[in-house]
Amino acid sequence: MTAPMTGLNPLLRTPLLAALVALAAAALPQRAAAQASPLDGMVVEAREAARKRDRAALAAARAAMQAGQHPLTPWVEYWDLSSRLGEAQVAEVEAFYERWAGSYVEDRLRNDWLKELGRRRDWAALAKDYPRFRMNDDREVSCWWLFTEHLAGKDVTDAARAAWWAQRDNDDGCNLLATAMVDSKRFSADDVYRKALLSVEAQRPGAAKTALGLLPNVASRDGAEAIDNPARYLKRRLLGPSHAAQELRLLAVVRLAGSDVDAAVAEMSPNDLLLRPAQAAWGWATIGRQAAVKLSADAAGHYRRALGLLPQPGVRELLRHADGSRTPGWTDETLAWGVRATLRSAPPAQRWPQVLRLVDAMSATEQRDPAWTYWRARALAATAREGAEGDAQRAEARRQLEAIAGSLSFYAKLAAEDLGQPAALPPAPAPLSAAERQAAATHPGLGRAMQLVQLNLRDEARREWNFSLRGMGDRELLAAAQLACDRSDWQLCINTAERTRGEFDTRLRYPMPFAEDITDAAKAAGLEPALVFGLIRQETRFMPQLKSSVGAAGLMQVMPSTARYVAKKIGLPWTNPALISDPATNLKLGTAYLKMVLDDLGGSQPMAAAAYNAGPGRPRRWREGPTVETAVWAENIPFNETRDYVKKVMSNAAVYASLLDDRQPPQLRARLGASIGPREANGNSPNTELP
Repeated sequence: MTAPMTGLNPLLRTPLLAALVALAAAALPQRAAAQASPLDGMVVEAREAARKRDRAALAAARAAMQAGQHPLTPWVEYWDLSSRLGEAQVAEVEAFYERWAGSYVEDRLRNDWLKELGRRRDWAALAKDYPRFRMNDDREVSCWWLFTEHLAGKDVTDAARAAWWAQRDNDDGCNLLATAMVDSKRFSADDVYRKALLSVEAQRPGAAKTALGLLPNVASRDGAEAIDNPARYLKRRLLGPSHAAQELRLLAVVRLAGSDVDAAVAEMSPNDLLLRPAQAAWGWATIGRQAAVKLSADAAGHYRRALGLLPQPGVRELLRHADGSRTPGWTDETLAWGVRATLRSAPPAQRWPQVLRLVDAMSATEQRDPAWTYWRARALAATAREGAEGDAQRAEARRQLEAIAGSLSFYAKLAAEDLGQPAALPPAPAPLSAAERQAAATHPGLGRAMQLVQLNLRDEARREWNFSLRGMGDRELLAAAQLACDRSDWQLCINTAERTRGEFDTRLRYPMPFAEDITDAAKAAGLEPALVFGLIRQETRFMPQLKSSVGAAGLMQVMPSTARYVAKKIGLPWTNPALISDPATNLKLGTAYLKMVLDDLGGSQPMAAAAYNAGPGRPRRWREGPTVETAVWAENIPFNETRDYVKKVMSNAAVYASLLDDRQPPQLRARLGASIGPREANGNSPNTELP
């Protein structure tokens, strides 16, 4: 590939443009061979011009790319048109759609254009264009569309309420929609209070105050005080008898719980703030959630108190539709933390019945998550009556485990082992045919993505690639994954192979590039190679060129400070920090550090994985409290990223152990260890120097 052209932006003016266009025309014969072009560097320059909003440079690049018929012309045109979308007219946008019909940039520009039409209040154009929006992944655009439907006289109340409640940040489209629905009496005051409550629970006070601004002045003012200074508000408004006062007290206690759980408990006790039972239940559940994130032993008790305020029969419906209003119940996130806290610290007699109630209160979508399917099955089995009376419930528990036991994910492996199924890798699918491979190789979107990868425009490549995968069947996905593997893009290869549902190609999902180097480095550090493979697959998908936003680099994403520390400890000269990205050096540093944290944490692979991701100090704190089953400990990791990381690294390692030695089944429980709890009193002191 030709080296990128440099210094282009300041020079892209009319005389140079003519020369570039001529150069592009001269390059035409070579384009059919899909080889590197002198214009490749211009794509990178155009991306930088888009970042700097340099319209002149973008216009020049667009003209040269069009003349040269470069395959990435649609991207340069997209950046160019996006830079001046505020002045664009419908005809120009429609012409862009027509030129690049069916491509990612066509639909991405449509997203941008629909938002621009909303800002212009051009409802007719928006209503015409929206039905063609294929990705339909922008909530603000959905709100604009629902607003046009409302203006057309259609009843969009339920869809509008759902979109508004799900809104995360203050955007113009959803706020205008909510205003219109309140003005037309489609949304009630209860709808507004619930939006504010959901926003406060999600730590988005600005969105909550915007919602409360739709209420009359007094309620809006009091609501702002409840959010800005909840402790003071509760002292001043404790005995307010009205429905609005109760809603604002609940809002204040939920807000307070986010910063001071003990203060929120004190406010709720002993009279539940004189709230209605369903409101008080929400308050205690939110307190429980915040306590659970802090791994407090009291969290399960707070949830138990919340559930105790609701009648046992029909709890699922009561949680969703408290007081008969058309409102959601506790959020899935609140319920999930209830399950985690209950598994971790509820007394044995209360544990499984409470898990069952909380999982049954989740949305249908959330219940399909393998984590909650697994724990619900365990709860069903544990609460089944003895003898024949419990056979049906035990059979249902088994069916649920069987439903998730067919893959190689964390909970799928646990389910299979609980069922006593022999652990084995799935059979390989039939080899790809020449026609299947050719279809992937000549797919325009996949081809553009590969070219973007070559230019190190990975974010654009990923979006182009993923859009191209839409609607593909398993065989097409396998062919696309193989194409990526053939180009050594292990990240796209793995991510694509993981999309298949019926055909499972372990070779594509769990490739082993750098196999000899990884194995040698692992053994030199005294580590199991499968663990290192599993960790690298999660860290970088075997892409040594990746660098994180905080500076972690290389195959094992080693931080510069960690590299210096480890190099000193192992006697590795560290005069050239750039070596951190060299695969061999990075592996030496990463495996040495992993061995250090593994030893510091008593040989526990799950805790070592958590330490590698979040730092060794955190798993030291997370192990304090009750001794629990390792899967329960992993599920209670407070950081979403680290929780997912640990489960995936452990699952990956089990697969790689089997790939490296076909005599070893991909078992998980033995790797996890039976339990995790506080460090033994007579054990080694923690190495607090570890970065």
